[in-house]
Amino acid sequence: MSHSQTPRADLVFAVVLTGFGGASLFESWRMPRLENLGINPLSAPGLTPGVIALVLVILGVMLLARSLRAFSAARGEAEGGWGQLLIALALCLAYALGLLGHVPFPIATAIFVFVFVLVFTLRRMGPLRTIAMAAALAVGTAAAVTFLFQEIFLVQLP
Repeated sequence: MSHSQTPRADLVFAVVLTGFGGASLFESWRMPRLENLGINPLSAPGLTPGVIALVLVILGVMLLARSLRAFSAARGEAEGGWGQLLIALALCLAYALGLLGHVPFPIATAIFVFVFVLVFTLRRMGPLRTIAMAAALAVGTAAAVTFLFQEIFLVQLP
């Protein structure tokens, strides 16, 4: 495979990996937790698949960010160009059409914020720092928005 085909292959695999991981994460969340039987939460059937699925999502998003950067560099797009606008639009559509209503609101929001921050800041900072910052922003934003709407505005979220 030539070097010019690698970003495209990475992009396709990243989308497949992230989609599979996201679907697996959602299904593991829906598995019975068996609280009514007095089962320890750490032995719930969906815990291990959920952790593995979360790792798949994180790795898929990292690969997606890398392949999108490679596309951007290959096309010579300027910082803040049309490519970034299209990426932002695609992420917003994925959140609105793919996550909301299918995944609990706090989780959907955390995923969206995490991916958005990761995609747009990975090249400016190192990967570990970016992932840590993206995770902190994702959790904080999801918690704050959920609290604000449910407790202050009294809006029932999907």
